[in-house]
Amino acid sequence: MYLNPLEHGGKEFIRIWHKPDPRLTRRLKESGAAKYSKTYKCFVAHRTPQAIERLHQAFQGIALVDTRYLNRPRRLRPDLGAMVRGENRQSEPLGKLPDLPVARLQPLLYQGSEVLQVSFAYDASVYRKLKEAGPCKWLAEERCFSLGTGSGEMHRLLDCLEGVAQVWLAGTVKVRDMAVLRRLWEQTYGKEAGYIPCPLPYLEKLQLLNYSMSTIRTYHSLLVRFLNAHREQGLEAINEFAAEEVNRYHRQMVQSQAYSFSLVNQSINAVKFYFVRVLGRHGLDLTQVERPQKADRLPTVLSKAEVARILSATGNLKHRCLLQLLYAGGLRIGEVINLKITDVQSDRNLLLIRGGKGKKDRTTLLSKRLLESLRAYYREYRPKVWLFEGQQGGQYTAESIRSVFNACLQRSGVERKVTPHSLRHSFATHLLEQGTNLRYIQTLLGHRSSKTTEIYTHITSQGLEGIVSPLDNL
Repeated sequence: MYLNPLEHGGKEFIRIWHKPDPRLTRRLKESGAAKYSKTYKCFVAHRTPQAIERLHQAFQGIALVDTRYLNRPRRLRPDLGAMVRGENRQSEPLGKLPDLPVARLQPLLYQGSEVLQVSFAYDASVYRKLKEAGPCKWLAEERCFSLGTGSGEMHRLLDCLEGVAQVWLAGTVKVRDMAVLRRLWEQTYGKEAGYIPCPLPYLEKLQLLNYSMSTIRTYHSLLVRFLNAHREQGLEAINEFAAEEVNRYHRQMVQSQAYSFSLVNQSINAVKFYFVRVLGRHGLDLTQVERPQKADRLPTVLSKAEVARILSATGNLKHRCLLQLLYAGGLRIGEVINLKITDVQSDRNLLLIRGGKGKKDRTTLLSKRLLESLRAYYREYRPKVWLFEGQQGGQYTAESIRSVFNACLQRSGVERKVTPHSLRHSFATHLLEQGTNLRYIQTLLGHRSSKTTEIYTHITSQGLEGIVSPLDNL
Protein backbone atom coordinates (compact mmCIF):
# COMPACT_ATOMS: atom_id res chain seq x y z
CA MET A 1 0.00 0.00 0.00
CA TYR A 2 1.62 3.25 -1.18
CA LEU A 3 1.17 6.62 0.49
CA ASN A 4 1.40 9.58 -1.92
CA PRO A 5 1.29 13.33 -1.24
CA LEU A 6 -1.93 15.19 -2.06
CA GLU A 7 -2.58 18.93 -1.81
CA HIS A 8 -6.16 20.19 -1.63
CA GLY A 9 -7.39 23.66 -0.70
CA GLY A 10 -3.92 24.69 0.42
CA LYS A 11 -3.69 21.78 2.91
CA GLU A 12 -1.61 18.60 2.76
CA PHE A 13 -3.22 15.15 2.66
CA ILE A 14 -2.20 11.56 1.90
CA ARG A 15 -3.53 9.71 -1.14
CA ILE A 16 -3.62 5.95 -0.56
CA TRP A 17 -3.03 3.59 -3.53
CA HIS A 18 -3.10 -0.19 -3.63
CA LYS A 19 -3.88 -2.88 -6.15
CA PRO A 20 -7.57 -3.83 -6.14
CA ASP A 21 -8.12 -6.02 -3.10
CA PRO A 22 -11.45 -6.27 -1.22
CA ARG A 23 -9.67 -7.06 2.07
CA LEU A 24 -7.67 -3.82 1.99
CA THR A 25 -10.69 -1.74 1.02
CA ARG A 26 -12.75 -3.26 3.81
CA ARG A 27 -9.98 -2.68 6.35
CA LEU A 28 -9.64 0.97 5.31
CA LYS A 29 -13.37 1.49 5.89
CA GLU A 30 -13.40 -0.30 9.24
CA SER A 31 -10.23 1.21 10.70
CA GLY A 32 -11.34 4.84 10.32
CA ALA A 33 -7.74 5.76 9.47
CA ALA A 34 -8.81 7.17 6.10
CA LYS A 35 -11.92 8.36 4.26
CA TYR A 36 -13.01 7.76 0.70
CA SER A 37 -12.89 10.87 -1.52
CA LYS A 38 -15.41 11.06 -4.36
CA THR A 39 -13.36 13.90 -5.87
CA TYR A 40 -10.13 11.91 -6.15
CA LYS A 41 -11.81 8.45 -6.21
CA CYS A 42 -9.49 6.99 -3.61
CA PHE A 43 -8.97 6.86 0.13
CA VAL A 44 -7.30 9.91 1.68
CA ALA A 45 -6.00 10.80 5.14
CA HIS A 46 -4.60 13.87 6.85
CA ARG A 47 -0.85 14.16 6.48
CA THR A 48 0.16 13.91 10.13
CA PRO A 49 2.49 11.53 12.01
CA GLN A 50 -0.54 10.26 13.95
CA ALA A 51 -2.44 9.34 10.75
CA ILE A 52 0.59 7.50 9.31
CA GLU A 53 1.03 5.57 12.56
CA ARG A 54 -2.67 4.55 12.54
CA LEU A 55 -2.28 3.19 9.01
CA HIS A 56 0.77 1.16 10.03
CA GLN A 57 -1.12 -0.31 12.98
CA ALA A 58 -4.31 -1.01 11.00
CA PHE A 59 -2.47 -3.04 8.32
CA GLN A 60 0.12 -4.76 10.46
CA GLY A 61 0.39 -8.35 9.18
CA ILE A 62 -1.96 -7.59 6.24
CA ALA A 63 -0.07 -5.18 3.98
CA LEU A 64 3.16 -3.19 3.91
CA VAL A 65 2.56 0.56 4.22
CA ASP A 66 5.18 2.14 1.94
CA THR A 67 6.03 5.85 2.45
CA ARG A 68 8.84 6.10 -0.13
CA TYR A 69 6.82 8.46 -2.35
CA LEU A 70 5.47 10.58 0.50
CA ASN A 71 8.69 12.49 1.14
CA ARG A 72 10.09 12.51 -2.38
CA PRO A 73 11.33 15.98 -3.47
CA ARG A 74 8.55 17.83 -5.19
CA ARG A 75 8.84 18.54 -8.92
CA LEU A 76 7.21 21.46 -10.66
CA ARG A 77 4.27 20.66 -12.88
CA PRO A 78 5.00 21.10 -16.61
CA ASP A 79 2.70 24.10 -16.83
CA LEU A 80 4.69 25.91 -14.12
CA GLY A 81 8.09 25.22 -15.64
CA ALA A 82 11.38 26.60 -14.34
CA MET A 83 13.43 29.69 -15.13
CA VAL A 84 17.19 30.18 -15.19
CA ARG A 85 17.58 33.69 -13.84
CA GLY A 86 20.29 36.16 -14.76
CA GLU A 87 23.27 36.55 -12.46
CA ASN A 88 22.75 39.19 -9.82
CA ARG A 89 26.22 40.67 -9.47
CA GLN A 90 24.83 43.01 -6.83
CA SER A 91 24.31 41.34 -3.48
CA GLU A 92 21.33 42.36 -1.35
CA PRO A 93 22.60 45.57 0.31
CA LEU A 94 20.24 45.58 3.29
CA GLY A 95 20.26 42.73 5.74
CA LYS A 96 17.44 42.26 8.23
CA LEU A 97 17.82 41.82 11.97
CA PRO A 98 16.35 38.72 13.64
CA ASP A 99 12.74 39.01 14.74
CA LEU A 100 12.44 40.88 18.02
CA PRO A 101 9.54 41.32 20.47
CA VAL A 102 7.17 44.12 19.42
CA ALA A 103 6.36 47.11 21.62
CA ARG A 104 3.13 48.62 20.31
CA LEU A 105 2.29 52.29 20.79
CA GLN A 106 -1.35 53.37 20.73
CA PRO A 107 -3.17 56.51 21.90
CA LEU A 108 -4.45 56.65 25.47
CA LEU A 109 -6.41 59.39 27.25
CA TYR A 110 -5.10 59.55 30.83
CA GLN A 111 -6.33 62.16 33.33
CA GLY A 112 -7.45 64.43 30.50
CA SER A 113 -4.14 64.30 28.62
CA GLU A 114 -3.14 62.35 25.51
CA VAL A 115 -0.31 59.87 26.02
CA LEU A 116 0.90 56.77 24.21
CA GLN A 117 0.28 53.38 25.78
CA VAL A 118 3.22 50.97 25.42
CA SER A 119 1.94 47.40 25.24
CA PHE A 120 3.81 44.17 24.53
CA ALA A 121 3.57 40.45 25.09
CA TYR A 122 5.38 39.95 28.38
CA ASP A 123 9.13 39.77 27.91
CA ALA A 124 11.46 40.07 30.89
CA SER A 125 14.18 41.98 29.04
CA VAL A 126 11.71 44.51 27.57
CA TYR A 127 10.01 45.00 30.95
CA ARG A 128 13.36 45.49 32.71
CA LYS A 129 14.53 48.04 30.13
CA LEU A 130 11.34 50.10 30.37
CA LYS A 131 11.27 49.99 34.16
CA GLU A 132 14.92 50.73 34.89
CA ALA A 133 16.20 53.05 32.16
CA GLY A 134 13.30 53.83 29.89
CA PRO A 135 11.53 57.15 29.38
CA CYS A 136 8.20 55.49 30.15
CA LYS A 137 6.01 55.96 33.18
CA TRP A 138 4.14 53.11 34.85
CA LEU A 139 0.39 53.78 35.20
CA ALA A 140 -0.85 51.70 38.14
CA GLU A 141 -4.55 52.27 37.39
CA GLU A 142 -4.22 51.27 33.72
CA ARG A 143 -1.55 48.66 34.46
CA CYS A 144 0.61 49.69 31.52
CA PHE A 145 3.60 51.84 30.60
CA SER A 146 2.92 55.25 29.05
CA LEU A 147 5.00 57.59 26.92
CA GLY A 148 4.60 61.29 26.17
CA THR A 149 3.84 62.43 22.64
CA GLY A 150 7.01 64.51 22.19
CA SER A 151 9.58 63.50 19.58
CA GLY A 152 12.36 63.64 22.20
CA GLU A 153 10.61 60.98 24.28
CA MET A 154 10.17 58.83 21.17
CA HIS A 155 13.92 59.05 20.46
CA ARG A 156 14.72 58.03 24.05
CA LEU A 157 12.35 55.04 23.77
CA LEU A 158 14.06 53.92 20.55
CA ASP A 159 17.46 54.27 22.24
CA CYS A 160 16.22 52.27 25.21
CA LEU A 161 14.77 49.38 23.19
CA GLU A 162 17.43 49.22 20.47
CA GLY A 163 18.38 45.57 19.93
CA VAL A 164 15.76 44.44 22.48
CA ALA A 165 12.39 45.16 20.86
CA GLN A 166 10.91 46.68 17.74
CA VAL A 167 8.70 49.75 18.22
CA TRP A 168 5.49 49.59 16.19
CA LEU A 169 2.90 52.37 15.86
CA ALA A 170 -0.86 51.93 15.71
CA GLY A 171 -2.42 53.40 12.58
CA THR A 172 -4.02 56.25 14.55
CA VAL A 173 -0.65 57.56 15.80
CA LYS A 174 0.47 60.29 13.38
CA VAL A 175 4.16 61.26 13.43
CA ARG A 176 5.25 64.48 11.71
CA ASP A 177 8.89 64.45 12.83
CA MET A 178 10.80 62.87 9.92
CA ALA A 179 13.81 62.07 12.13
CA VAL A 180 11.57 59.86 14.28
CA LEU A 181 10.02 58.21 11.23
CA ARG A 182 13.45 57.52 9.78
CA ARG A 183 14.50 55.68 12.93
CA LEU A 184 11.25 53.73 13.05
CA TRP A 185 11.57 52.66 9.41
CA GLU A 186 15.24 51.71 9.71
CA GLN A 187 15.14 49.92 13.07
CA THR A 188 14.93 46.45 11.45
CA TYR A 189 17.91 46.94 9.11
CA GLY A 190 21.22 45.27 9.93
CA LYS A 191 23.51 48.29 10.21
CA GLU A 192 26.86 46.91 9.15
CA ALA A 193 30.10 48.92 8.98
CA GLY A 194 29.66 51.89 6.69
CA TYR A 195 25.85 51.79 6.82
CA ILE A 196 24.35 54.95 5.26
CA PRO A 197 21.00 56.13 6.70
CA CYS A 198 18.56 58.01 4.52
CA PRO A 199 19.55 61.71 4.41
CA LEU A 200 17.05 63.68 6.49
CA PRO A 201 16.73 66.55 3.92
CA TYR A 202 15.44 63.95 1.44
CA LEU A 203 12.51 63.00 3.68
CA GLU A 204 11.83 66.61 4.64
CA LYS A 205 11.72 67.64 0.97
CA LEU A 206 9.19 64.91 0.19
CA GLN A 207 7.10 66.03 3.17
CA LEU A 208 7.33 69.68 2.12
CA LEU A 209 6.04 68.84 -1.37
CA ASN A 210 3.05 67.05 0.23
CA TYR A 211 3.86 63.55 -0.97
CA SER A 212 1.68 60.89 0.65
CA MET A 213 3.15 59.02 3.60
CA SER A 214 3.05 55.71 1.70
CA THR A 215 5.07 57.25 -1.16
CA ILE A 216 7.58 58.76 1.29
CA ARG A 217 8.08 55.39 2.94
CA THR A 218 8.52 53.63 -0.41
CA TYR A 219 11.02 56.22 -1.66
CA HIS A 220 12.87 56.01 1.66
CA SER A 221 13.39 52.25 1.47
CA LEU A 222 14.48 52.36 -2.18
CA LEU A 223 16.97 55.19 -1.65
CA VAL A 224 18.46 53.49 1.43
CA ARG A 225 18.89 50.36 -0.68
CA PHE A 226 20.65 52.34 -3.44
CA LEU A 227 22.96 54.16 -1.03
CA ASN A 228 24.00 51.02 0.83
CA ALA A 229 24.63 49.11 -2.39
CA HIS A 230 27.54 51.57 -2.83
CA ARG A 231 28.43 52.17 0.83
CA GLU A 232 32.11 51.17 0.28
CA GLN A 233 32.52 54.38 -1.74
CA GLY A 234 30.95 56.62 0.90
CA LEU A 235 28.11 59.17 0.66
CA GLU A 236 30.27 61.97 -0.75
CA ALA A 237 31.38 59.81 -3.70
CA ILE A 238 27.80 58.63 -4.29
CA ASN A 239 26.64 62.25 -4.47
CA GLU A 240 29.03 62.73 -7.40
CA PHE A 241 27.74 59.73 -9.40
CA ALA A 242 27.18 60.09 -13.14
CA ALA A 243 24.06 58.90 -14.93
CA GLU A 244 25.82 55.72 -16.08
CA GLU A 245 26.41 54.55 -12.49
CA VAL A 246 22.73 55.05 -11.64
CA ASN A 247 21.82 53.22 -14.84
CA ARG A 248 24.19 50.31 -14.07
CA TYR A 249 22.58 49.79 -10.65
CA HIS A 250 19.06 49.55 -12.09
CA ARG A 251 20.22 47.43 -15.04
CA GLN A 252 21.49 44.85 -12.56
CA MET A 253 18.12 44.90 -10.78
CA VAL A 254 16.37 44.13 -14.08
CA GLN A 255 18.83 41.41 -15.12
CA SER A 256 18.50 39.61 -11.78
CA GLN A 257 14.77 39.19 -12.52
CA ALA A 258 14.16 39.27 -8.78
CA TYR A 259 12.20 42.55 -8.85
CA SER A 260 9.06 43.67 -10.63
CA PHE A 261 9.34 46.30 -13.33
CA SER A 262 7.14 48.66 -11.31
CA LEU A 263 9.56 48.41 -8.35
CA VAL A 264 12.52 49.19 -10.64
CA ASN A 265 10.67 52.24 -12.00
CA GLN A 266 9.88 53.41 -8.46
CA SER A 267 13.56 53.03 -7.56
CA ILE A 268 14.55 55.18 -10.56
CA ASN A 269 12.08 57.88 -9.43
CA ALA A 270 13.35 57.76 -5.83
CA VAL A 271 17.02 58.05 -6.84
CA LYS A 272 16.26 60.73 -9.43
CA PHE A 273 14.41 62.81 -6.80
CA TYR A 274 17.48 62.62 -4.54
CA PHE A 275 19.96 63.80 -7.16
CA VAL A 276 17.80 66.46 -8.83
CA ARG A 277 15.48 67.83 -6.13
CA VAL A 278 17.67 67.42 -3.02
CA LEU A 279 21.25 67.71 -4.29
CA GLY A 280 20.24 70.16 -7.01
CA ARG A 281 22.23 68.36 -9.70
CA HIS A 282 20.03 69.55 -12.55
CA GLY A 283 22.90 69.06 -14.98
CA LEU A 284 22.84 65.32 -14.34
CA ASP A 285 20.94 63.90 -17.32
CA LEU A 286 18.86 61.13 -15.75
CA THR A 287 16.38 61.18 -18.61
CA GLN A 288 18.66 58.67 -20.30
CA VAL A 289 18.29 56.15 -17.47
CA GLU A 290 16.82 53.06 -19.07
CA ARG A 291 13.39 52.22 -17.71
CA PRO A 292 11.96 48.72 -18.15
CA GLN A 293 8.75 48.81 -20.13
CA LYS A 294 5.74 47.95 -18.03
CA ALA A 295 3.81 44.93 -19.27
CA ASP A 296 0.22 45.66 -20.31
CA ARG A 297 -1.49 43.09 -18.12
CA LEU A 298 -5.24 42.87 -17.84
CA PRO A 299 -6.67 42.89 -14.31
CA THR A 300 -8.34 39.76 -12.97
CA VAL A 301 -12.13 40.10 -12.99
CA LEU A 302 -14.62 37.86 -11.19
CA SER A 303 -17.99 36.94 -12.61
CA LYS A 304 -21.13 38.11 -10.79
CA ALA A 305 -21.75 34.56 -9.60
CA GLU A 306 -18.24 34.33 -8.14
CA VAL A 307 -18.62 37.68 -6.38
CA ALA A 308 -21.91 36.51 -4.87
CA ARG A 309 -20.27 33.30 -3.59
CA ILE A 310 -17.42 35.23 -1.94
CA LEU A 311 -19.73 37.79 -0.32
CA SER A 312 -22.00 35.09 1.09
CA ALA A 313 -19.13 32.94 2.40
CA THR A 314 -19.14 34.55 5.85
CA GLY A 315 -21.76 34.74 8.57
CA ASN A 316 -19.99 37.67 10.24
CA LEU A 317 -21.94 40.87 9.55
CA LYS A 318 -18.90 43.13 9.89
CA HIS A 319 -16.81 41.08 7.46
CA ARG A 320 -19.66 40.94 4.94
CA CYS A 321 -20.05 44.75 5.03
CA LEU A 322 -16.30 45.17 4.43
CA LEU A 323 -16.35 43.01 1.31
CA GLN A 324 -19.62 44.52 0.07
CA LEU A 325 -18.05 47.99 0.28
CA LEU A 326 -15.08 46.94 -1.85
CA TYR A 327 -17.42 45.70 -4.59
CA ALA A 328 -20.46 47.99 -4.29
CA GLY A 329 -18.46 51.24 -4.49
CA GLY A 330 -15.27 50.13 -6.23
CA LEU A 331 -13.18 51.11 -3.19
CA ARG A 332 -9.54 50.45 -2.46
CA ILE A 333 -8.58 48.83 0.86
CA GLY A 334 -7.09 52.09 2.19
CA GLU A 335 -10.29 53.96 1.33
CA VAL A 336 -12.41 51.44 3.26
CA ILE A 337 -10.39 51.68 6.47
CA ASN A 338 -10.37 55.51 6.26
CA LEU A 339 -14.16 55.76 6.09
CA LYS A 340 -15.82 57.56 8.97
CA ILE A 341 -19.44 57.15 10.04
CA THR A 342 -20.27 60.62 8.69
CA ASP A 343 -19.00 59.65 5.22
CA VAL A 344 -22.06 57.44 4.69
CA GLN A 345 -24.55 59.94 3.23
CA SER A 346 -27.68 57.80 3.21
CA ASP A 347 -30.02 60.68 2.32
CA ARG A 348 -28.17 61.16 -0.99
CA ASN A 349 -27.27 57.47 -1.55
CA LEU A 350 -23.60 58.44 -1.73
CA LEU A 351 -20.34 57.46 -0.07
CA LEU A 352 -17.84 60.26 0.48
CA ILE A 353 -14.25 59.10 -0.06
CA ARG A 354 -11.74 61.47 1.54
CA GLY A 355 -8.04 61.46 0.73
CA GLY A 356 -8.08 58.63 -1.80
CA LYS A 357 -5.11 57.77 -3.99
CA GLY A 358 -3.33 60.97 -4.97
CA LYS A 359 -5.02 62.73 -2.02
CA LYS A 360 -8.21 63.17 -4.05
CA ASP A 361 -11.73 63.35 -2.58
CA ARG A 362 -14.66 61.88 -4.52
CA THR A 363 -18.11 60.38 -4.12
CA THR A 364 -19.22 56.94 -5.21
CA LEU A 365 -22.37 54.82 -5.19
CA LEU A 366 -24.09 53.73 -1.99
CA SER A 367 -26.03 50.59 -2.83
CA LYS A 368 -29.44 50.19 -1.17
CA ARG A 369 -28.57 46.61 -0.26
CA LEU A 370 -25.27 47.78 1.24
CA LEU A 371 -27.06 50.53 3.20
CA GLU A 372 -29.34 47.90 4.80
CA SER A 373 -26.28 45.86 5.80
CA LEU A 374 -24.50 48.92 7.19
CA ARG A 375 -27.54 49.90 9.31
CA ALA A 376 -27.72 46.40 10.77
CA TYR A 377 -23.94 46.49 11.36
CA TYR A 378 -24.17 49.86 13.14
CA ARG A 379 -26.95 48.67 15.45
CA GLU A 380 -24.85 45.65 16.46
CA TYR A 381 -21.31 47.06 16.69
CA ARG A 382 -21.86 50.79 17.46
CA PRO A 383 -18.57 52.13 16.03
CA LYS A 384 -17.52 55.47 17.54
CA VAL A 385 -15.46 57.36 14.91
CA TRP A 386 -14.32 55.08 12.11
CA LEU A 387 -16.91 53.07 10.22
CA PHE A 388 -14.86 49.92 10.84
CA GLU A 389 -12.87 49.70 14.06
CA GLY A 390 -10.60 47.01 15.48
CA GLN A 391 -11.35 44.98 18.57
CA GLN A 392 -9.34 47.42 20.71
CA GLY A 393 -10.75 50.47 18.94
CA GLY A 394 -9.02 52.59 16.32
CA GLN A 395 -8.95 51.99 12.59
CA TYR A 396 -9.31 48.56 11.06
CA THR A 397 -6.09 47.40 9.38
CA ALA A 398 -5.42 46.49 5.75
CA GLU A 399 -3.93 43.14 6.87
CA SER A 400 -7.20 42.26 8.61
CA ILE A 401 -9.22 42.96 5.44
CA ARG A 402 -6.88 40.75 3.40
CA SER A 403 -7.24 37.96 5.95
CA VAL A 404 -11.04 38.25 5.87
CA PHE A 405 -11.07 38.16 2.06
CA ASN A 406 -8.73 35.16 1.83
CA ALA A 407 -10.79 33.21 4.36
CA CYS A 408 -14.02 33.93 2.43
CA LEU A 409 -12.32 33.06 -0.86
CA GLN A 410 -11.28 29.67 0.49
CA ARG A 411 -14.75 28.92 1.88
CA SER A 412 -16.47 30.03 -1.32
CA GLY A 413 -14.71 27.43 -3.47
CA VAL A 414 -13.69 30.03 -6.07
CA GLU A 415 -10.40 28.57 -7.25
CA ARG A 416 -8.81 31.66 -8.76
CA LYS A 417 -5.82 33.74 -7.72
CA VAL A 418 -7.51 37.01 -6.76
CA THR A 419 -7.06 39.75 -4.17
CA PRO A 420 -9.45 42.23 -2.49
CA HIS A 421 -8.55 44.71 -5.27
CA SER A 422 -10.13 42.27 -7.76
CA LEU A 423 -13.53 43.30 -6.36
CA ARG A 424 -12.80 46.88 -7.49
CA HIS A 425 -11.88 45.64 -10.97
CA SER A 426 -15.07 43.54 -11.04
CA PHE A 427 -17.16 46.57 -10.01
CA ALA A 428 -15.86 48.60 -12.97
CA THR A 429 -16.22 45.77 -15.48
CA HIS A 430 -19.76 44.86 -14.43
CA LEU A 431 -20.81 48.53 -14.64
CA LEU A 432 -19.42 48.70 -18.18
CA GLU A 433 -21.27 45.53 -19.15
CA GLN A 434 -24.49 47.08 -17.82
CA GLY A 435 -24.03 49.93 -20.29
CA THR A 436 -22.70 52.59 -17.90
CA ASN A 437 -20.84 55.43 -19.61
CA LEU A 438 -17.05 55.10 -19.29
CA ARG A 439 -16.78 58.73 -18.11
CA TYR A 440 -19.04 58.01 -15.12
CA ILE A 441 -17.01 54.90 -14.25
CA GLN A 442 -13.83 57.01 -14.34
CA THR A 443 -15.39 59.45 -11.85
CA LEU A 444 -16.60 56.67 -9.52
CA LEU A 445 -13.17 55.02 -9.48
CA GLY A 446 -11.33 58.31 -8.98
CA HIS A 447 -9.05 57.90 -12.02
CA ARG A 448 -7.22 61.04 -13.08
CA SER A 449 -6.92 59.89 -16.71
CA SER A 450 -9.55 58.18 -18.86
CA LYS A 451 -6.78 55.96 -20.27
CA THR A 452 -6.58 54.21 -16.90
CA THR A 453 -10.31 53.40 -17.06
CA GLU A 454 -10.17 52.27 -20.69
CA ILE A 455 -8.37 49.09 -19.68
CA TYR A 456 -11.76 47.64 -18.66
CA THR A 457 -12.94 47.83 -22.27
CA HIS A 458 -10.45 45.04 -23.02
CA ILE A 459 -12.01 42.76 -20.39
CA THR A 460 -15.74 43.22 -20.83
CA SER A 461 -17.74 40.77 -22.90
CA GLN A 462 -20.12 43.58 -23.94
CA GLY A 463 -20.58 43.57 -27.72
CA LEU A 464 -18.87 40.22 -28.23
CA GLU A 465 -21.99 38.09 -27.81
CA GLY A 466 -23.17 38.72 -31.37
CA ILE A 467 -19.81 37.95 -33.00
CA VAL A 468 -19.61 34.43 -34.43
CA SER A 469 -16.25 32.70 -34.72
CA PRO A 470 -15.40 31.63 -38.32
CA LEU A 471 -14.81 28.13 -36.95
CA ASP A 472 -18.53 27.84 -36.18
CA ASN A 473 -19.37 28.59 -39.81
CA LEU A 474 -17.21 25.83 -41.30
